[in-house]
Amino acid sequence: MSLSILYRGPLSSCNYACGYCPFAKRRESYADLAADREALSRFVGWVEARSGDRLSVFFTPWGEALTRRWYREVLVRLTNLPNVERAAIQTNLSCRLDWAARCDPAKLAIWATYHPGEVAREAFLGRCRELASLGIRHGVGVVGLKEHMDEIEALRRELPEDVYLWVNAYKREPDYYDEAALRFLEAIDPLFPVNNRRHPSLGRSCRTGHSVIAVDGSGTIRRCHFVPEVIGNLYEPGFESALVERPCPAPTCSCHIGYVHLDHLGLAEVFGGGILERIPEQPIWRR
Repeated sequence: MSLSILYRGPLSSCNYACGYCPFAKRRESYADLAADREALSRFVGWVEARSGDRLSVFFTPWGEALTRRWYREVLVRLTNLPNVERAAIQTNLSCRLDWAARCDPAKLAIWATYHPGEVAREAFLGRCRELASLGIRHGVGVVGLKEHMDEIEALRRELPEDVYLWVNAYKREPDYYDEAALRFLEAIDPLFPVNNRRHPSLGRSCRTGHSVIAVDGSGTIRRCHFVPEVIGNLYEPGFESALVERPCPAPTCSCHIGYVHLDHLGLAEVFGGGILERIPEQPIWRR
């Protein structure tokens, strides 16, 4: 079996206070953190036991996971397993990175997001340089707020040319961008227009639920993070029977980690092996 798993455990806390994020500066109890650690341990044990499969894991936490030691150690374990093809994680890159030297750099990938106002640009860029020195594949992103335009331009200028900078469109306000802003952001990220819309998806073919699934801390399987229907449990025998092709039941899909798997958009060909960590196969941002 070849399967990509979007794992989101109970963790829901972050060390940043971004106004556009509902989990900013949320704190969890020791019991909450212990439950998250236990759920993650169970999941990794399952991955280790599936020695005959080809698995890719993408951690999409409701918060910042790499400030927690158990997530760092899990990435070391996963990237050193022969049955794991890729282990990727979304992060604000605020953690130390010494642990990454123990990972297989060919398998580890980092989806790093820069948050102006929460970290100095030079400090963030320093972490990116550290990843590069370790040979770890990483992409960088930022939310496309109007007040961030100067920072976005500076970030693109100071990042190495071979690092993709993506921009998440701010969709909470209709017609948020004027034409000049749209042209500016597309020049930074040629895929920004794809992100800056809600894609019609009802009845459309999508790889989620078949070769890509979302799993929570209890092992509950949903086709993706945006469709609440439960289709099985990872820890129950025979769960594979639930992994079938099925059309999308949602009217639209507006988040990258969802719509990237819609077949009609052709983004699997654009991203290729970098589909989990959001890095295009070819450096289209240089054009």
